[in-house]
Amino acid sequence: MTDIDRIDHSVLYTTDMDATAGTYEALGFTLTPLSMHMGSDRPGGERKPMGAGNRCALFGSTYLELLGLFGDGSVDPWQIRPLIAQYEGLHGCSFGCADAEAVERRLRAADLSSSGVLPLQRDVDTPDGPATARFEAVHLDRALTPEGLIHIARHLTAELIHQSRYLDHANGATHLHSVLLVVDDTELAATVDRYARILDVRPLTEPPLTVLPLTVGRMEIVAVSDFEAVLPGEPVPALPYLAGQAVAVADLDAARKLVVGNGFTVRELPGGFFVGAAEARGGAVAFLAA
Repeated sequence: MTDIDRIDHSVLYTTDMDATAGTYEALGFTLTPLSMHMGSDRPGGERKPMGAGNRCALFGSTYLELLGLFGDGSVDPWQIRPLIAQYEGLHGCSFGCADAEAVERRLRAADLSSSGVLPLQRDVDTPDGPATARFEAVHLDRALTPEGLIHIARHLTAELIHQSRYLDHANGATHLHSVLLVVDDTELAATVDRYARILDVRPLTEPPLTVLPLTVGRMEIVAVSDFEAVLPGEPVPALPYLAGQAVAVADLDAARKLVVGNGFTVRELPGGFFVGAAEARGGAVAFLAA
């Protein structure tokens, strides 16, 4: 069994948190209040402000993260701003684990990471007052993931993140189903192999997709020549490209009615529908039957 068990969360980067949060609320997601990040760029290092804060749509074990970048850009420890200079949108994905040390050892041995286990924390509101949520993260070497910042996270205080008051969503979303990565045709085999080694899983073929399944959620990879068949009409601003994410919803018809009623254009998919990246702040959002 793999030591990575889920897609913990996707990460959509924005320099306009108010507009992005408003869009996701109109899509039917309940969002947490803004929470600013503190972190270290090395194991055991001093935690410092990271120039970023988030609002999240939480589902109990997975979530969508809207990560706002604040300030003049001088604080950017993970070098996110060069990525969003291409386009703002999905540039990150975090996989979940129960033992960050074990994952780090495996990835280091496979020459996939040299970050060590990094501490991260952010303050969150709780019904009993402010509290500090703590995490451990292992980052993939950025040269291997030009699509964005990919890391593996362990929650040390999951109960502070997945608070029950934030888990109900007007669109009926129950969990993060998948994240979609588009690559150049010539890079497909190498990218699939890399993610298979990162996640320690065997790829499955669901033409035109290659799927890396986890206990909760899955990574989907497609060659750009086949992308139109997956998300019809969507542009490709750069390659590789984290093109979108899908959430499972309890009632597909109710979700569609809400999304259309709030002014979004929807396009049909097998088993669901999606809102394109242009309307969803840089990453398509698909709604699939749970």
